[in-house]
Amino acid sequence: MGKKVKKEIEPPPKDVFDPLLIESKTAATVVLMLGSPEEEVLAKACDALYKFASKGDENKLTLLGLGAVEHLYKLISHEDPIVRRKAIMVFGIMASNNDVKKLLRELDVTNSLISQLAPEENVVIHEFATLCLAHMAVEYTTKVQIFEQGGLEPLIRLLGSPDPDVKKNSVECIYLLVQDFQSRAAVRALNVIPPLLELLKSEYPVIQLLALKTLEVITKDRETRIILGENKGLDCLLKILETDEFSDLHVEALAVLGNCLEDVHTLQLIQQMGGLKKLLSFVGVSTVPDIQKNAAKAIAKAAYDSENRKILHEEEVEKCLINLLETDNDGVKVAASQAISAMCENLASKRAFGLQGIPQLVQLLSSDNEEVKEAAVTALANLTAASPSNASAVAEAEGIEPLVKALNAQRDGAIANAATVLTNLAMQEPFRVNIQSRGIMSALAEPLCSTNSQVQSKAAFAVAVFGCDADARTELRNAGGLGPLVELLHSKNEDVRRNVCWALMVCASDELTAVELCRLGALDILEEINLSTGRKNNFSEAALEKLLDNNLSQKYSQMGYLSSSNIITDGFYDCGQIKPGMKFLSLEELSVQELTDRRAIIFINAKPREDVLAVEEKAQDSSYEQTTLSPSISRKDSREKASSLVSPMDKKQELSGQWSSPSKSSTREKGLRKGKGKKEEEKMKEVTQIISKVQDEINLENSHWLPPPDFILLDYINDASKTILPLTTTRAQVVALAQFVADKMGGPIERDKLHDFSWELHISEIEFELKCNVVPIGKVKKGTFYHRALLFKVVADRIGIGCSLVRGEYNRAWNEVKLVDDSPQGIAGLLLPPQEYIVDLMFEPGFLIKQGSAEADQYKRI
Repeated sequence: MGKKVKKEIEPPPKDVFDPLLIESKTAATVVLMLGSPEEEVLAKACDALYKFASKGDENKLTLLGLGAVEHLYKLISHEDPIVRRKAIMVFGIMASNNDVKKLLRELDVTNSLISQLAPEENVVIHEFATLCLAHMAVEYTTKVQIFEQGGLEPLIRLLGSPDPDVKKNSVECIYLLVQDFQSRAAVRALNVIPPLLELLKSEYPVIQLLALKTLEVITKDRETRIILGENKGLDCLLKILETDEFSDLHVEALAVLGNCLEDVHTLQLIQQMGGLKKLLSFVGVSTVPDIQKNAAKAIAKAAYDSENRKILHEEEVEKCLINLLETDNDGVKVAASQAISAMCENLASKRAFGLQGIPQLVQLLSSDNEEVKEAAVTALANLTAASPSNASAVAEAEGIEPLVKALNAQRDGAIANAATVLTNLAMQEPFRVNIQSRGIMSALAEPLCSTNSQVQSKAAFAVAVFGCDADARTELRNAGGLGPLVELLHSKNEDVRRNVCWALMVCASDELTAVELCRLGALDILEEINLSTGRKNNFSEAALEKLLDNNLSQKYSQMGYLSSSNIITDGFYDCGQIKPGMKFLSLEELSVQELTDRRAIIFINAKPREDVLAVEEKAQDSSYEQTTLSPSISRKDSREKASSLVSPMDKKQELSGQWSSPSKSSTREKGLRKGKGKKEEEKMKEVTQIISKVQDEINLENSHWLPPPDFILLDYINDASKTILPLTTTRAQVVALAQFVADKMGGPIERDKLHDFSWELHISEIEFELKCNVVPIGKVKKGTFYHRALLFKVVADRIGIGCSLVRGEYNRAWNEVKLVDDSPQGIAGLLLPPQEYIVDLMFEPGFLIKQGSAEADQYKRI
């Protein structure tokens, strides 16, 4: 045998790199390795980064800063399954960080991740891809992307995965996606109910919980609820409620059932299965607040349907809800109160709550929790609507005081409903008086200033209800409530405007309030509203009429008509037809104007002498007390000054009603003192200063301006009472009064010589004599149509003859009376309907012209 020769080892080829084992100690180095072309290096680098990222959020931010996300994004589509899997694992763990999520959205990774959900892919890839999508689906734009890129179908398919982590991540992602209505409709079409119901059988509570939460969201849609019932989902839910070991799922299961109870068919099904009775008894036994709250919410949802309310009433749901009101949890009290509100639509339930639940709700009005207070007062509003017995129960439970206090609550709903309950109670007179005695009108002043239209509307309605009492109107006026009420006329809300107009119509029942409302501009706004076809309503027209009825001077000026029920009182004045948009001036404002050649203002003030003297005496006494310091001031001077202050007239007013002012009186007195000695002059200067002070004080005391009395008119009224009132028939009284008026105003005038009747010159002379445009009607001795018609109306109103006053054109005016004609001969006791006549005061005083006749038209027009 030949000698063995040792075989030489061949050296490696020159172009092959010798393997290099590196131990890296920094993340930056490993991130650099992600750019390697070697699968093994990439896999090991991803492994190391996964471990590093798992340790905390700071490490994830470090990797983000090193640019790892961009490298990993390229690797999730790598052809090598191991590299792909490892890269997705890092993605899944890093996606919990918000900054990472932001970058992932910018890189648009959702499409790549959805593509990894294919059935043939590894379970680990499924787990971490779904985890990454679940983290990202929190944000709305990502939800839209997942939906548009078809992510729902593979996610629903993965609900059946054998791996519990995949199930958990998939159902969590679906739960987040179905918050959007588009996804809810899509999952229904993709038949998501069966796999979700399967997840309820999972041994992992977190999966069961997420499945229930998803069902709660998607069963808000009726179609989905039907599919749930078809798939025996109600059985599953009831079994969960019956199983004690699933107590951590009871809250969510109740929430799903609550959605299902909205459908009559579903509720009937649950009732037939005995599930409703079980549900209510379960709620009664449970002490878990969330369970009680969700049960009450479920009942509230169901009670929005009338058929459901009947079914719930049959199961005595009222007892369950009343018990829930007595729990210690505020959230449960709110939910129970809301359920009671919903159940009130059923009359039998409303009666049941009236017998038992009202005292508990009244107690909740004193709660510190504003939400509880609002829910309780809302329930009371529904309970007392059209239910006098329930309203009585609220009053008996001492609910009035807390309800009035609730008008100043923090929540708008509480304020609006408190006003509603109080108006419901006010339908019974004893309760209205009780509520009013507790300062309801003062309490309503603040809600009237609210910016919430519901609060404004209910507060205005309450004012309309309680404003029927004079004391209540005074209280509202003193509390400053009229200003905000008038401002609400500008509201764009129709209900607010209507209720405010109603309130104004009621408040205008007394003169003081009506005058204040006019001062605040209510008349102008109401006129503007009534010109608009879109904004006016029946109440706005009635409110305007009521305001004018208590401001007859303005009514006659604007409308040119006073009805027989519009009784002219002292202080009335006729300033002629006012032009649209012009301000209506008060008598005081008109009296201080310079003399003009315009139409004179005719005013009425037939105050008895003793009334005027009493006012003067009071002012004189005040003046006398203030001036006892100086013996040189005579009682006569004091009386003159007091008289000039109380009414702007001098001592000649007894006959003429002449207008003057304190300043003129002072000037006149100074003139009388000229030529006296220097010492006496100084002394009188001192006296004048004292008088000035006294006058100022009297002016303060008597700041309300008073027009001068018209004693001539007073005599007319007294004469008419003595001579005309005793006449036996109204017709005779009308004729006699017409002749009386014509006699006082220049007598009858021939129709052809009307133009020669120089009444204008006569009126001008009176104005010049009085140095004022305002003329007392008693001074007019030559009067035309409108003077005579006004005097006729004034005297007729005082002696009880019903007549109206109508203004025509060109200084025409006339009175209309309704008289019953005598029965035809041979028919005794027959009452004929009253006929309307125009009273002739000019040509044949006392002649009654039948309304609508040619003579009547001739009398009204030139």
